[in-house]
Amino acid sequence: MPTSVIPVRRALLSVSDKSGLVDFARALARHGAELLSTGGTARTLREAGLAVTEVSAVTGFPEILDGRVKTLAPQIHAGILARRDRTEHLADLDRHGIAPIDLVAVTLYPFEDTVGSHASYADCIEQIDIGGPAMIRAAAKNHHAVAIATDPSQYASIAQELAQHGGTTLATRRRLAAEAFARTASYDAAIASWFASQQGDPFPPRLMLAGALRQRLRYGENPHQQAAFYVTDARPGVATAKQVQGKELSYNNIADTDAAYECVAEFDDPAIVIVKHANPCGVAVAPTLAEAWDKALRCDPVSAFGGIVAANRRLDRAVAEKIASMFTEVVIAPDATEDAKAVFAAKKNLRLLVAGGVPDPAVPGLVVRTVRGGFLAQTNDAARIDRATLRVVTKRAPTERELVDLIFAFRVAKHVKSNAIVYAKDGATVGIGAGQMSRVDAARIAAWKAAEVAKLAGLDGSLAHGAVVASDAFFPFADGLIAAAEAGATAVIQPGGSLRDAEVIAAADERGLAMVFTGTRHFRH
Repeated sequence: MPTSVIPVRRALLSVSDKSGLVDFARALARHGAELLSTGGTARTLREAGLAVTEVSAVTGFPEILDGRVKTLAPQIHAGILARRDRTEHLADLDRHGIAPIDLVAVTLYPFEDTVGSHASYADCIEQIDIGGPAMIRAAAKNHHAVAIATDPSQYASIAQELAQHGGTTLATRRRLAAEAFARTASYDAAIASWFASQQGDPFPPRLMLAGALRQRLRYGENPHQQAAFYVTDARPGVATAKQVQGKELSYNNIADTDAAYECVAEFDDPAIVIVKHANPCGVAVAPTLAEAWDKALRCDPVSAFGGIVAANRRLDRAVAEKIASMFTEVVIAPDATEDAKAVFAAKKNLRLLVAGGVPDPAVPGLVVRTVRGGFLAQTNDAARIDRATLRVVTKRAPTERELVDLIFAFRVAKHVKSNAIVYAKDGATVGIGAGQMSRVDAARIAAWKAAEVAKLAGLDGSLAHGAVVASDAFFPFADGLIAAAEAGATAVIQPGGSLRDAEVIAAADERGLAMVFTGTRHFRH
């Protein structure tokens, strides 16, 4: 046996998640380990026919305070923390009749799940584990001699080492220790975040972020960059979606799919969003998803090639056949019928994700972006405009059709990189100008795209003719509005607030445009 291998003569098992527990305990027992345990874990093992020593028999003290105090005793922590290479430590154990513990398996109380279930304050408090993190940290600190398991997924590799080497190797114990400290850190981060939320403070003195590794990615934005995907919560979206088929998701796939799904969640009617390079290139609502697809694709069929498609309804065969008729990287929706899945199955490289629901854009959360030496944090853009929030500022008020399209266009603009200009007509985008340094350039690009698509379709004029236009921020000068008017727009929606609002309003009145102010800006960087 290599010198770095430590036999497991005594193992302490105290787990909230009982998955794989019995099989793991049997593997330990086969290799001669005495099993120590607590409460429900001991009962589960005993019912499986395994010999178990209750921790209370070791400590000489019963579990008290409804189980709040079980393992917080020197007979346990000394057995975990004693260094086997120090004679004075071993002498202390011998003097006090304490036997060493060679392996600890702990899964913590399900605090994160309890919070996610919207449980009461008192119930959340009771799910804050105390003894578990203490044992995990003790075992991880003393990993030179003690193995620590914090997740059922680790049991198989430990059992395999016992079978191969008769104990655990130092390399494995180091790996498990690193994972253990990451687990307690993420647990504490979840507790700290919850407490901050209870205080109504999204920005406490120390902001802690924690995520669970979902997958290592082939590369990042570019092949020379490394990347991984971490999950932080259970909100419906790309992070929690199930991949039904297709190649492994890339870094860019995930980022674009998130952008598409967050955008499609803005709409109550059946909607389709097509995203390319983080920007929507086609968005539409309609009575059915198949009709919405046709309208969304019409906005920019060239850019849609190789794009990401999001739907806010269950995918059926009709829309699946339309989507599958062109090259598409990813499709995400709350669900898909078996017929729809069968259609996509013929496209082996297409990634199909089902998220189980649609995210609520009004639910508060944090958006984090790293900068060199730190990170920026802000609340997510949960603002949504409606009829009641609009203020007509021109002589002509928008018609009912224009009003519906204005609200639609402004919701799309919220998800377009700034500077953003969006032309829309009949519940569909017809021209999008994204990410320009100049707002007037964004307006001109959107108009140009609308004209080019019309030309490709063999139509006279531009798709922007008779459309409404949305701007994610105010027009600093009248030139952007004039460009929209020249493209054929009939109504405008923008936040307002420019020093030259009067000039812009006058330009709209001169051209017979209706314009409304929202008072809300939607910069997206």
